[in-house]
Amino acid sequence: MSTTTASNGERAQPILFRGIDEEGLHTLEVYRRRGGYDSLKRVLDAMSPADVLAELQASGLRGRGGAGFQMGKKVSFMPAGQMDKYLICNADESEPGTFKDRELMQKSPHMLIEGMIIAAYAAGANRAFIYIRGEYQAQADILDAALVEAQAEGLVGERILDSDFELTLVVHRGAGAYICGEETGLLDSLEGKRGNPRLKPPFPANQGLYQGPTLINNVETLATVPHIIRMGGAEYAKVGTETSTGTKLVSVSGNVQRPGNYEVELGTPSREIIYGLAGGPPEGRTVKLWFPGGSSAPVLTGDDLDVPYDFDALAKAGSMLGSGAIIVVDDSVPVVAVALKLAKFYKHESCGKCTPCREGTRWTVSMLERVDNGLATPMDLDIMASVQEQIIGNCLCVLGDAMAMPIGSMVAKFRDEFEAHIEAARTRNPFGDEQPSPDPVLVQGAAA
Repeated sequence: MSTTTASNGERAQPILFRGIDEEGLHTLEVYRRRGGYDSLKRVLDAMSPADVLAELQASGLRGRGGAGFQMGKKVSFMPAGQMDKYLICNADESEPGTFKDRELMQKSPHMLIEGMIIAAYAAGANRAFIYIRGEYQAQADILDAALVEAQAEGLVGERILDSDFELTLVVHRGAGAYICGEETGLLDSLEGKRGNPRLKPPFPANQGLYQGPTLINNVETLATVPHIIRMGGAEYAKVGTETSTGTKLVSVSGNVQRPGNYEVELGTPSREIIYGLAGGPPEGRTVKLWFPGGSSAPVLTGDDLDVPYDFDALAKAGSMLGSGAIIVVDDSVPVVAVALKLAKFYKHESCGKCTPCREGTRWTVSMLERVDNGLATPMDLDIMASVQEQIIGNCLCVLGDAMAMPIGSMVAKFRDEFEAHIEAARTRNPFGDEQPSPDPVLVQGAAA
């Protein structure tokens, strides 16, 4: 969907989704007819890598993949000198609730390719990869076809547009692992290893793919680059807020009447996105909780709907913008069911490399199953909250935190409902018959 909302509530012009549904946009012919690759031509004809970097820094563009780190600063970390340098597009998009990058790749693959070429030029990279999740078979086929078109027209490869710049670009298909969305796990997977996160430092900019300097950005971030060159960094920075510039693609799902992808100006009130664009929950229902940035974001409640949708405002509210996926849960859904489903996902996707994540996710699932079956006590809720605190900040990557932050926030904000669920389940089954056996590790821990 191409609807765009400004922070003042008025309809704004879309940037990434402008004409996104035009027939044939995935082809080079239609993309070029609409001005595609004009930004690349301008860069190679009249701008140095330093000039491009200056525009990226002036734009204030923050990474759209989750961390929100400024792209210009990230590019500036790449070392100078003649050596193989790598640019990787993280197109894994494994975060539950996120499906915006899929639409960009499917409908306008050349926008991503153009953005990658310009970013590689600014970073001095000569080799680039699009790491796309294995489930995105149709989108990978579209990217492959677009890449063939671009190569045939001299837009990728040697002497791009008769310049001295050259870039090798490869579409690499993953095998369907959430952990490979973490940038260092992605690097291991791309090298043909099991996708495990690496210890940092060293950071990818210094020692990444094949131990070489590596710049990693996500699809939406790189697709924005041609528009920054077209508009100018300072002009792009006028959109959004001072510290959260530009527009953001938001995937809205869950208990809403019009789920889908929407482009909004950063700073737009969250209520306008959930109710104005996505139609709000079904008639007669109210918002119980919502994830502002995918399943890994701490939840907010129905009282937080007027928080501006930008990086800093959401952080101040106790959550994060993350990948830009809003998942809405209405008052018909038990919070315990949401927490248990989320915990099971992260337990399944944990690579098992570090203890806090491997054991913490398993313990959390066991505790939530006790809650769900009426075998828990209020003390178990305190233990579960403590386990989340022990996970956060103590793992090799953020997968453990991705479970602990939302679970911890649900226990804190809906403790009364958790306790009521325990009592109701115990009343239904006072002797615990036909219930799963308690986790033996938990029993030992309780005995100790």
